[in-house]
Amino acid sequence: MAHDVVGTRITNFLLNHYKKDLSLVVTTSEDYIFRECTRMSVPVRIDGKGYPVPEVDLGILAWWPHIIKKELIEFPKHGFINTHPSYLPYNRGKHYNFWALVEQTPFGVTLHKVDTGIDSGDIIAQKKIKYNWTDTGETLYYMAQDAMVELFMDQYPKIRKLSFKAHKQPIGKGSFHKAEDIGFASQIHLDAEYKARDLLNLLRARTFDLKPNCWFIDKGIEYEVTTNIRRVS
Repeated sequence: MAHDVVGTRITNFLLNHYKKDLSLVVTTSEDYIFRECTRMSVPVRIDGKGYPVPEVDLGILAWWPHIIKKELIEFPKHGFINTHPSYLPYNRGKHYNFWALVEQTPFGVTLHKVDTGIDSGDIIAQKKIKYNWTDTGETLYYMAQDAMVELFMDQYPKIRKLSFKAHKQPIGKGSFHKAEDIGFASQIHLDAEYKARDLLNLLRARTFDLKPNCWFIDKGIEYEVTTNIRRVS
């Protein structure tokens, strides 16, 4: 089940190197993934339409944008593996790139088994991504895309043979954020006191071209603000 840039790159990798592994590809529209699978005679569906599907040993969520239900999780003989753009158990849920900078948590990407929770399944493999003061929510977003594809390609020979070892996420550690949390967290209160470090981290976490930024209200007018930090020595 593949979507967006990461899903496209992972699908291309599988089509070019492990085409016979693909019993079905599911995507979200008549996009490049759909057209390429059709061209290469690989069964493809849009958002699951067109079921019943063939027997499946293992499912892959390649940047899939929806939470899947228990019935679907249990459909493949060995369940699903998810590609998640955070260093689990940190930043489960939404806006991983923003919260990593705001909360100064480890950042990276993870392959994990899918269970009925949100990004809470057993961890198969991870890749840590280092970041520094010049990074923003935007740079972390794109670094995670590249790292996720690299991690999947590296681990897939083990995945396809089911020879990987998964370990449970530590109980009581990490963090979880809902999609709606980012809006309130991005507001700057003009009369509040901030540590300079915290304010800069907040500003750069929401700095992303053509996306909403940090915001504040003065005299009834709403403004947005970003920041640019460059290393000089």
